[in-house]
Amino acid sequence: MKLGDVATPALVVDRQAFDHNVTTMAAALPGPRLRPHVKAFKSTALARELAAAGHRTFCCATIREVEGMAAAELGSDLLLANEVLECRRLGAIVAAGAARVTVAVDSDETVAAAAAGGVPEVLVDVNVGLPRCGCEPGDAGRIAERARAAGLEVRGVMGYEGHLMREPREQKVAAVEASMKLLLAAHADVGGDVVSAGGTGTYDCNLWATEIQAGSYCLMDTEYLPHAPAFRHALYLWSSVISVNPGGWAVVDAGLKALGMDHGDPTVVGAGDCWFVSDEHITFGTSPERPVRVGDRVRVLPAHVDPTVALHDRMFVVVGQGPDAEVTDVWPVDLRGW
Repeated sequence: MKLGDVATPALVVDRQAFDHNVTTMAAALPGPRLRPHVKAFKSTALARELAAAGHRTFCCATIREVEGMAAAELGSDLLLANEVLECRRLGAIVAAGAARVTVAVDSDETVAAAAAGGVPEVLVDVNVGLPRCGCEPGDAGRIAERARAAGLEVRGVMGYEGHLMREPREQKVAAVEASMKLLLAAHADVGGDVVSAGGTGTYDCNLWATEIQAGSYCLMDTEYLPHAPAFRHALYLWSSVISVNPGGWAVVDAGLKALGMDHGDPTVVGAGDCWFVSDEHITFGTSPERPVRVGDRVRVLPAHVDPTVALHDRMFVVVGQGPDAEVTDVWPVDLRGW
């Protein structure tokens, strides 16, 4: 099959760019130094590619992701890096011997939920500056004691410096160190072997975590790439021009229902500047120097990979560019939902 035979809009992975990204990250963070975050790609087929590159521990954001990874026999060490108040589905996976599952806790209530649901291992989630989940660093030791009293094994701590992913490099390094000092102080009170943190934006400057929770690196998006320039755009939306107006604009057949928009407008590659995005349309400016016609196929780069992938049920893997690119595989996006 050629890419030109694929109905639009379709989510496409550039195999060569993807391989570059995977190889680059594997060289920087080999084996268990990286815990790839499944939420970025939601595909067990893609996860198998990362496992083949040596990354066999994974980070998940939803119970559904944990269930799917376990069913795909990719569950040697799964971390649900999120607080969960209903853990029975996770406990069932452990009881069946389908996966090793660890869940994040940051309160007495989430400790109790893990114990009641049958999840035997936890990490204490610590607030290191991002106002989201995570206990205060000074309370981490008490929560760990509470977990051990409930019969749980405390593997260590996690803390996400997500507020620093897009800081300028000269400020980022010192800011990450300050966040990790908070996490390491909590770890001293908690114990365990794991200090889990980081992401694509800090993978190369977080020197304190034992493992980095990066996921976007393998596909990348326009908003993230300036902050992790070693990687390449490997994901795009294949779309068709469906209308051209002599007033200076054209429209493609992909919009809000095909793209995550929380990080800004998409980029219409080589065609024109995005004007606005509607439910099923992207309107972009045209010029005599860049003429387009109805039926032309164009690449659209998303500004945010994670929610874009979650809107699709498959990704077409291609070698080459344009309509003549060869479709070499189709990866189901089989981990959507909760």
